[in-house]
Amino acid sequence: MESSSLTIKAKKKHPKGLPVLFLTEMWERFSFYCMLSILSLYMSEKLVGGGLGFSNDKTSQIYGLYVGLVYFTPFIGGIIADRIFGLRKTIIIGGLFMMAGHFLLAFRPLPFFFSALCCLIIGNGFFKPNISVMLGNLYRDMPEKKDDAYNIFYMGINVGALFSPVVAAYLRNLHPIHGWHYAFAAAGVGMIISLITFLMFQKHVRAGENLSADDQNERFEVKLTPEQYRRRVRTLLVIFSVVIFFWMAFHQNGLTLTFWARDATATSLSPELFQSVNPFFVLAFTPLLVAFWTMLRKRKMEPSTAAKLGIGMLLTAGCYAIMASAAFSGGNTGRVSVNWLISAYAMITMGELCLSPMGLSLVSKLSPWKIRGMMMGGWFASTAIGNYLSGLVGSLWDDMPHSSFFIILVVSSLFAATLLFLLLKFLNPTIKEAEQQAQELADSM
Repeated sequence: MESSSLTIKAKKKHPKGLPVLFLTEMWERFSFYCMLSILSLYMSEKLVGGGLGFSNDKTSQIYGLYVGLVYFTPFIGGIIADRIFGLRKTIIIGGLFMMAGHFLLAFRPLPFFFSALCCLIIGNGFFKPNISVMLGNLYRDMPEKKDDAYNIFYMGINVGALFSPVVAAYLRNLHPIHGWHYAFAAAGVGMIISLITFLMFQKHVRAGENLSADDQNERFEVKLTPEQYRRRVRTLLVIFSVVIFFWMAFHQNGLTLTFWARDATATSLSPELFQSVNPFFVLAFTPLLVAFWTMLRKRKMEPSTAAKLGIGMLLTAGCYAIMASAAFSGGNTGRVSVNWLISAYAMITMGELCLSPMGLSLVSKLSPWKIRGMMMGGWFASTAIGNYLSGLVGSLWDDMPHSSFFIILVVSSLFAATLLFLLLKFLNPTIKEAEQQAQELADSM
């Protein structure tokens, strides 16, 4: 009896693969946001200042296409991992492509720039969905800890995102022309560290590989009826449709909110530094939000995962309501206090925490086993569409008052929130059923 108790306790510990994936993702996101924090500034900077001299409109179009494709290719990368290489090999291939892309940006000629973006798009497609799937797989036998695992993992993302704009700003300002490329090279170094971490500790993450259909460990799979299978896929497609609107709004941080920081705030700080505000708030708010959900859970008042996504969209609308107010208060034609922008970032960060880590966890819970990589890729494909729309909407920045621009984002976020709340009665039963089945399977082992 005592031995059985010890076995159960050991089983409930987080696997050793969690810190490996945490550090791998942290350094990968450091490299990603080190580059992204200065991308729009680099493209719009004049040639004499070391930039590419693109107009704001052209910058917005390229930015939107890049962040769209960089999150669309994970759909393909998930399928390739499911059917050809497996998760671990696909992650390594993706990391090598991203490392090459960041170092190509360290060279000034324009062909290097577009070649670098292509490498980053391909690399992210191989890397991003599969490390998220691998994390979920490590928790096959402890589904009750999966939400916590994705919250911890998400903090790793934001530790990397917190420091990368600071490093990028420092290196960019070292030299009036070559500083841009120092910063891009630093992103490449971050990717090297990410790959080394993953390769050195592969033995701890091997258990996160997808299992073949004839593997004896297929016992981890919940047996689904055709109707359950269809309901789960339909539920995920609804979630994917809604989060498009979130990412369309969220990824203004690297575009119009950066332009706002540069042109409409009363500060001498480098505009890319404001992109550290969001990850700082993620790290500060995550423990508070987890404690808040725990308190509601104990009182049996915790909203469902789908409802949390709706709350996230309401908070996103609140972010851009703050920015519209800032524009009406003087930002349309002049400069205003940075507190408006910081407050907006605080609001959208709370929305992000209600939506992004919960969404990743939800995909892991609902996805039928044999298409898990593909469905995680579907999450990133919806992100891709939202990201592309962020650039499409961002191209309107110079064509209307800033207040009108921000109101568009308020309305689109409210629309998505309303749609999700209206569909809760259809979504919640499927989600609850999936959670119960996973827990019953874990308890039976």
